[in-house]
Amino acid sequence: MLKPLGNRVLIEPLEAEEVTKSGIILPDSAKEERSEGKVVAIGSGLVDGKEYKFSVKVGDKVLYGKYSGEEVKIDKKDYKVVKEDEILGIL
Repeated sequence: MLKPLGNRVLIEPLEAEEVTKSGIILPDSAKEERSEGKVVAIGSGLVDGKEYKFSVKVGDKVLYGKYSGEEVKIDKKDYKVVKEDEILGIL
């Protein structure tokens, strides 16, 4: 498993919805990437030689900026590595 550095967070994105709330089934071409995910790992907590205190913890479900972070693939699974300040909130 990837261990992020500094104030970065490893997030496992949640799957895109296949059915809308009204019951309409969405084809793959219409599915939009969700900006929600589960925190899988947090960074070392050191930024510029100072200790960084995280607001999130492993297991938290979070909302992050749609275009934030870097996408990585580990063991055929997709993840996002984002700086904690790109996380918009805990759900």
